[in-house]
Amino acid sequence: MYRRKHVLVFTLLVCWGITSMANLPRPRNVRPQTLNTDYILKWDWDQTASSESSTTFTAQSLAKYKVKNAKRKNDWKTVCECTSEHHCDFTGAELYYLGMWLLRVRAQNESHVSSWVQIEFCPDRDAAIGPPSAVEVKPVKGMLEVAISDPLTSENTSMKDWHLSSHSILQKKKQLVITTNLVTLPDLETWTVYCVRVQSRYDFYNKSSTFSPIHCEQTEGQMPYWQIFLYFLLSLAVSFLLVLGLSFCFFKSFKAIKNTFYPSIQLPTHIQEYLCDSPGSDMPHLLTTESEVEICCDRLDILAADTVATDVVMEIHNPPQDSEQDGRNHIRHSSGDSGVYSTEEGTGASQALKEGEKVKLEKMGKQPGDERALSCSAAALSALSHLLPVVRKPTASHC
Repeated sequence: MYRRKHVLVFTLLVCWGITSMANLPRPRNVRPQTLNTDYILKWDWDQTASSESSTTFTAQSLAKYKVKNAKRKNDWKTVCECTSEHHCDFTGAELYYLGMWLLRVRAQNESHVSSWVQIEFCPDRDAAIGPPSAVEVKPVKGMLEVAISDPLTSENTSMKDWHLSSHSILQKKKQLVITTNLVTLPDLETWTVYCVRVQSRYDFYNKSSTFSPIHCEQTEGQMPYWQIFLYFLLSLAVSFLLVLGLSFCFFKSFKAIKNTFYPSIQLPTHIQEYLCDSPGSDMPHLLTTESEVEICCDRLDILAADTVATDVVMEIHNPPQDSEQDGRNHIRHSSGDSGVYSTEEGTGASQALKEGEKVKLEKMGKQPGDERALSCSAAALSALSHLLPVVRKPTASHC
């Protein structure tokens, strides 16, 4: 009787647990999404199937050969526990590529747990293979050489470590299957652009990858003679224009420098001697304020003795009284220091100048005895004495 009660209680508990589990639906459409050695287990979940929103999932894996062993059939390895995502990454679960594995997933919330959904997974059979990791195309002696790199695992190793794969090259609607990583495409036309793309193949399970990006390259060959001649003419024309431009720039620069430092128009000799410090120097000196003097310009016409005196025109600029007085003092001082030299005034030119001056003064309304006018005339005659050949002789100095 006592045993019957325990059996009845146990049966009721089991029925209650089964009923609780049945209240939460299982994940649907459980499938692996793989590429080489990257494994992701995905599933679908109906949000309206559970009244509670805090539903999580647990995913586990187990090697298939352990199921037959009673002691190890429960050695499930939990990869994802209580995750709210609808996928679980098994890449780091150390699933052997050539082995057989059992993957399962269930849903749970605070009060209910669903039953397990289990699938069988073999990476060598079910995992998709990726395209070549790199493709390089280069021209070699009128042909194209294609270098192919193997697909890589999650640890950046070649997939050839797990299976013997081949490559399929698609070129100009022609497909070429090779087992090596280096191939030369034959029967190609010279100076023609060819585009190729490559995919990986696994013939044991009849698997193939997607194609790699398209790579285009032009073949090489012997250049035609007309093209060589055309390139020669173009290079000759470019060289000629370049040399002509450089020569023109050099000529203009040289001319500008020459005109700047060595001008073609030179100053008169007497101006150069006046501007230079000494007769043999080429460097002009700077005028100071003390050396600057007032320059008076007179218009003077020199006529012969027989010329009519009325044609003589002379413009006299009267300097200030102070300047005249300083000039007289300077003349007297010089006469007292170095002696006075007199000139013979009997020449016809001097007499003609004096007569012409007198006539000019009479026309201007002044008397010949005007001392101021005569002093200006004497200054003009003194300036002209340097232009006329005169004979000077020493006389006795006087003040």
